[in-house]
Amino acid sequence: MTSPQLNEQVSRAERLIDLIAPKLQLVEEELRRNFQSNIQTIHDVGEHILGGGGKRLRPALLLLISRMLRYEGYRDVVYGAVIEFIHTATLVHDDIIDEAAIRRGRTSINYRWGNNLTVLVGDYLYTHSMNLALAEGNLEILRLLSNVTIRMIEGEILGLEQNGRADLTIDDYFEIVGRKTAALFGACCRIPAYLVDLPESSAASLFNYGFNLGVCFQLIDDLLDFTSSTEVLGKPALSDLKEGKVTLPLLLAMPRATDAERKTIARVASNKSFDGITAPEVIDLVSKYDALDETRAIARDYASRARAALEPFADSPAKEALDLALDFVLERDR
Repeated sequence: MTSPQLNEQVSRAERLIDLIAPKLQLVEEELRRNFQSNIQTIHDVGEHILGGGGKRLRPALLLLISRMLRYEGYRDVVYGAVIEFIHTATLVHDDIIDEAAIRRGRTSINYRWGNNLTVLVGDYLYTHSMNLALAEGNLEILRLLSNVTIRMIEGEILGLEQNGRADLTIDDYFEIVGRKTAALFGACCRIPAYLVDLPESSAASLFNYGFNLGVCFQLIDDLLDFTSSTEVLGKPALSDLKEGKVTLPLLLAMPRATDAERKTIARVASNKSFDGITAPEVIDLVSKYDALDETRAIARDYASRARAALEPFADSPAKEALDLALDFVLERDR
C-alpha cells in the first residue's frame, strides 16, 4: 500500500472512529474508576497500567458492533471495560511468565513491583472484571466471558508446554492462537448481540468476525517480531524466539531449511539465547524461505474470512469501520 493510499485510509478510519470516540472515552473513565482503591498499591499499579495507554482495540470493536446493531445504552461501555480488564490481566501474567522487562514501551509491572505482587494484580483484574460483568446481570454474557477466560488460560498452559520446542506443529500453533488470542476477540464482538437480542446465527457471525480478526492480529504480531524495531514495537526484535516461542514464520521456514539450520533454530528456542546464530541471520533465514510473505498471505486469508462474516449485516458507517479495522490490523507496524 502506497503512502498516499495509507494516509487516505488513516483519515477515513479516524473519521469513522469518531463514531464511538465519546463512548471510548467513557470506557477509559470506567477503567480509571474501577482502579480506585483504598489500597494505595492497587491505585499506583492502576495508574501505571493506564498511563501505558494501549490500542483499546477490543473495546473499540465491541462499541463499533454495538453501533452497527443500533444499541444506544451504556452497557456496551461497561462490557468494553470488562474486556479490557481481562485483556490486561493476561498481559500482566504473560509478563511474569516471559520475564519481560518492557510493556508498551514502559517498565513492566513485574520489573517495577516484583512477581509476587504482579500475580495478585493479574488475579485482581480477572476477578474485578467478572464482578463488573456480574453486576450487569446478564448470565449469558457472564458465561461467555468465563468460558473464554478458561480457554485463554488453557491456551497459556498449552503454550508453556510447547515452549522451547521447534517441533511444534502448525495445527498446535493455531490451537494456541485460537485459545490465547482469538477467543477474546470473538467474545468482545459477540457481546453486543446479547444487548439487542440478536438471532443466534447473526451472533455466531459476529463471533466469527472477531475470532478471525484475532487470528489475523496474532499473525501480524508474529511478523512484527521479525520485521519491526524496539523503538517502534516497544520490545526487542525476535523477543518471542528468545523466550522459546516458535511462531508461524519459523514453523513455515523449518521444513524448507537445511538440517544444520533446523538444528540451530531448535537450539536457540531450547536455550532461549542466540547460540551460533545472530538475530539478523534468523530474520534472513525466514526471508530466504519466503516464510514472512507466506505468513502475511495467511493473515490476509483470515482477514477475508472476517470480512465475509460481516456480509449479512446492513451497510452503515460502523460496518465500514469494522471492515477498515481489518486493513489496519494487516498494515499495522506496532
